[in-house]
Amino acid sequence: MANDKNTNSKKPKFNYYWIYGGIIAIFIAMQFFNGSGLQDAKTITPSEFFEFAKDNDVAKVEIINRHEANVYLTPEAQEKDIHKKSKPSSFLPSTSKLPNYSFEIGDLQNFENDLKAIGKYDILSNKTVSNAWGDLIIGLIPFILLIGVWVFIMRRMSGGAGGGAGGQIFNIGKSKAKLFDQNTEVKTSFKDVAGLEGAKEEVQEIVDFLKNPEKYTSLGGKIPKGALLVGPPGTGKTLLAKAVAGEAKVPFFSLSGSDFVEMFVGVGASRVRDLFKQAKEKSPAIIFIDEIDAIGRARGKNAMSGSNDERENTLNQLLTEMDGFGTNTNVIVLAATNRADILDKALMRAGRFDRQIFVDLPDVRERKEIFEVHLRPLKKEEGLDLEFLSKQTPGFSGADIANVCNEAALIAARQGKKAVDKQDFLDAVDRIIGGLEKKNKIITPSEKRAVAFHEAGHATVSWMLEHAAPLVKVTIVPRGRSLGAAWYLPEERLIVRPEQMLDEMCAALGGRAAEKVIFNKISTGALSDLEKVTKQARAMVTVYGLSDKIGNLTYYDSSGQNEYGFSKPYSEQTAELIDKEISDIIEKQYDRAVKLLEENKDKLTELAEVLLDKEVIFKDNLEKIFGKRPFEVEERPLLEK
Repeated sequence: MANDKNTNSKKPKFNYYWIYGGIIAIFIAMQFFNGSGLQDAKTITPSEFFEFAKDNDVAKVEIINRHEANVYLTPEAQEKDIHKKSKPSSFLPSTSKLPNYSFEIGDLQNFENDLKAIGKYDILSNKTVSNAWGDLIIGLIPFILLIGVWVFIMRRMSGGAGGGAGGQIFNIGKSKAKLFDQNTEVKTSFKDVAGLEGAKEEVQEIVDFLKNPEKYTSLGGKIPKGALLVGPPGTGKTLLAKAVAGEAKVPFFSLSGSDFVEMFVGVGASRVRDLFKQAKEKSPAIIFIDEIDAIGRARGKNAMSGSNDERENTLNQLLTEMDGFGTNTNVIVLAATNRADILDKALMRAGRFDRQIFVDLPDVRERKEIFEVHLRPLKKEEGLDLEFLSKQTPGFSGADIANVCNEAALIAARQGKKAVDKQDFLDAVDRIIGGLEKKNKIITPSEKRAVAFHEAGHATVSWMLEHAAPLVKVTIVPRGRSLGAAWYLPEERLIVRPEQMLDEMCAALGGRAAEKVIFNKISTGALSDLEKVTKQARAMVTVYGLSDKIGNLTYYDSSGQNEYGFSKPYSEQTAELIDKEISDIIEKQYDRAVKLLEENKDKLTELAEVLLDKEVIFKDNLEKIFGKRPFEVEERPLLEK
């Protein structure tokens, strides 16, 4: 029986296209049979024909459609040696006599006159051959092509072959969500998500809600309607959603907020309705909307949008579907955004997004775990110190760490190494932070000397100040858009005190101060430093309330409403006071940096000369010149879980 099944399965299935192919083949065969394709008459020239006619070898010459001549020989002539090879042949038997020769004639009147001249006009006959089927097909070809194109377009529009839901005009209101279920292989699991312990627990509980709802509903609790993942870019919000899709074992609908946006009115709301309709049919299910701020922005903020804002209509429909008059059962909505401050308050309320899960930048311990995940596929050297790598990447997100690992592998491959080592990772961090090295950049000796003293000024001031970030290395090799750079390892603080901010500002101004002390001139090379300290000073005065003259006030608005206003939240007199206070803070730290460098001018010069010689200096070089840093804090090992 099994063999019979296999035999039957191998038989070709009937297809209506076979009928179309058979009809076309019949037409081609009729064309072939009706024409001269079956005949094999030998081709000659007109002069050869006239020679045969003069020798009385020609029984008849037949003119076909006024341009082709078929020559029929007499029985006696066919026996001559010269005409032995002229016997006609055919693929199929024929009832009519076939010609021995054929040739193209020029002008018919001239041909008749030549025959009259040799006295053989009586052998001439004319014949008109018409191909009704061929003419019919040629006439129908344009209509067939037009009908074929029309059928193809209509099938595409109606969701036929070659298109999916939402891709055609008639399906434009359908949801564009991609469905992941038990038949779809999703390889990402919670094991692939390093760090984010609190966020993982929250998301895992959502998965557990759908797998074991009785565990929670038996006590009278209700399953949450939604969870919003909030955090900076690259921290792993979408990765968490992928892990949910891999772990939940329930239908998982994934789409982006921009998938609802279309040029046609009403399409976004229609797609929301269709999405939730599909999710209800397959419940329990999870809907994941990435970058929900594309449709979830607070309503009524854009006065120029007109009376019918398509984005607001889409948001209204989403609000109704999530917690409207008809409640959803066993459909949980996950969403992700890095701009939670601009979302509509109605969307953020309990009953819609019951939970807001903050996905923050990883700390030093979590970075070590993330490195472990991304180093799995790499061929790395034995005994690679992950604790060291995690300390060298403060402020890096999970995506940044993945980029570091990839860049390190590319750098090692470029140098022909068999494994990725510690130096490759350090080079990768430098590449990502500072940009690509430009060793061939043309710099004059005077410019190079100015850059060396500028970077040495940064290093000297930061070495002398207690709260400045510890130096890692200084280079005067151009990188990216900068002519030189100094790498620091900032301490990861949860709160920052005024003296710490002032020390960092003073260290940032050390470059310009060094130019003033050594050359008594300043240059444009301190642009990025000035930008940094100006932002810090403005934050001290207007955001954190760290200025005695302004007092314990802040003009920071966490709700983001200020961006829509045209007036400042303070008077003109206060604005003048703020500007003066910012300027005073910066100038005070600049004078402090100049004083420090004047007191250590000889050591600054010595450090700059070493930097000019080696182009790259490290912490050890500074210790030789300045001695041990008095404020050095002993590094503590990472706490293991």
